[in-house]
Amino acid sequence: MRLTVLGGSAAGPNPGQGCSGYLIESGATRIVADMGPGTLAQLREHADFRALDAVILSHLHLDHLLDLLALRFALAYNPIPPRAPVPLWLPPGGLAFLDKLAGVFAEPGKADDYFAVFAAAEYDPAAPLEVGDLTVRFTPTAHYIPCWAMRIADDARGDLFYTADTGPSADLARCAQGCRVVVSEGTVAGQPEEPVAERGHLTPREAGTLARRCGAETLVLTHLWAENNQFASLMEAGDAFGGDVLLATPGLQVSW
Repeated sequence: MRLTVLGGSAAGPNPGQGCSGYLIESGATRIVADMGPGTLAQLREHADFRALDAVILSHLHLDHLLDLLALRFALAYNPIPPRAPVPLWLPPGGLAFLDKLAGVFAEPGKADDYFAVFAAAEYDPAAPLEVGDLTVRFTPTAHYIPCWAMRIADDARGDLFYTADTGPSADLARCAQGCRVVVSEGTVAGQPEEPVAERGHLTPREAGTLARRCGAETLVLTHLWAENNQFASLMEAGDAFGGDVLLATPGLQVSW
């Protein structure tokens, strides 16, 4: 398997870096988990956006999906059209959300087929999702809106776990147990002000603790603000993890 980071900023793009987006490849299968602002340009450096086997959204916050609109325009108007609609897997409520977006952006009378470049459907978080060589399993996180972490497996090389956005009260270690690579947010710098039960983001130390608890070999620390000391975040996560910690930067690749 191979992970390519498309963006690793928090709720808004950092200088030279988009928000959440991750390309995962295994064999001939290519999927993208989340498409925050600034990620499509990076995706085009590494894969043919017309030939993705799936785009999967963890939740419906702007910093995880805005470039879905940019991808829609690329698929609709690029001189080389896609051979078929790109599969788009949305969390529960996602289809109604797309309808609302179409109502805002489509020309009058054209909302019904505005997102026809996608084969859009909602995944069932309680069931595995098979995409080519990969199997995606979901588990709920603790966030401010419904959000699902993803365990992505190819049954051969070891799994990847992506936390999406989550606070520490979510029981993610159980789902992530035995994964080789963990992509975890570590948004909260310093001492958190929100109570643990109400918090929707992790500290770097909590990200490192999660990676250690599930027995990962590599932690990719993501969803960070440039205004915070990212290298201090790496050290904090590494102190809790005890293994290799990488900073999610555009183009970073991890293969296993």
